[in-house]
Amino acid sequence: MRITLAENFRAILYSPFYALRALGFAAEEGLTVEWLPPRTPGAVFDEVKQGAVDLAWGGPIRVMKDHDVNASTGATLLCFAEVVSRDPFALVAKPNWHAAGLSGLLRARFATVSEVPTPWLCLQADLHEAGLASRLSDQDVVNGLSMEQQLQALERGEVDVVQLFEPYISRAVAEGAGEIIYAAWDRGPTVYTTFICSRDGLARHREAFRRLTSALRRVQQWIATNGTEELARVVTPFFPDISSELLRSAIRRYCDAEIWAVRPEVSKIGFERLTGMLWLSGYLTAKQKYDSCVAQFDQ
Repeated sequence: MRITLAENFRAILYSPFYALRALGFAAEEGLTVEWLPPRTPGAVFDEVKQGAVDLAWGGPIRVMKDHDVNASTGATLLCFAEVVSRDPFALVAKPNWHAAGLSGLLRARFATVSEVPTPWLCLQADLHEAGLASRLSDQDVVNGLSMEQQLQALERGEVDVVQLFEPYISRAVAEGAGEIIYAAWDRGPTVYTTFICSRDGLARHREAFRRLTSALRRVQQWIATNGTEELARVVTPFFPDISSELLRSAIRRYCDAEIWAVRPEVSKIGFERLTGMLWLSGYLTAKQKYDSCVAQFDQ
């Protein structure tokens, strides 16, 4: 069985996908996977809807938005096989900042993630639930900076707090440029990354996708058994520009934070939290239904 799988973009939070590729478990399940190179974040999902690519990985936010705004067709997106089960972003403030937690954003010059929408939308929901949204003025929020530019702005003192994922979090801490004041993973289960296909794609490749899910289950068991250092070793070739020390630090932080799912079944609790937060932040007009958005397979 042959399928095409597109990488959304290259990131450490996707390490279990790279381990899946490196360890060869898909081939052992009888699959030939054509691994397509990274795209601009989010660009690949139009290719999935058009049938040019069988599936990709990314945030269920894409599936929820598709269900929220488009009529139901064979091109409608579905998600399956949870990999990132908690929000991998953190707020990093300049050293000795006046407050920790979400209240640390008050009176701060704050830069948000621009590469992808989910972290800022979820953070807005966090602020709303904490009763702080109305106290964060628009003029204090800096938009449009990449995470590399955010870190540079923090180092130069141009902003007080930035929103980052790994390895930028570990870089900021190691270089003494900042310290974590709020870790979004502490929010709890929030389905963040899965495989994404179309309904037509599922109909064509159900058995192949089921086998891919089985291969992913084996990867998750392998990570649980072998641990941080071995995972870092296996995925090192995918990150030639990141030092081994920084990569190990980033992966260790994510393992300790339980970022990665330990089984491929998409968490209903995590799904409902994500769709609720996207609705609360105004991104969705209605909360989306688990059974409508999630493809499931017999064991």
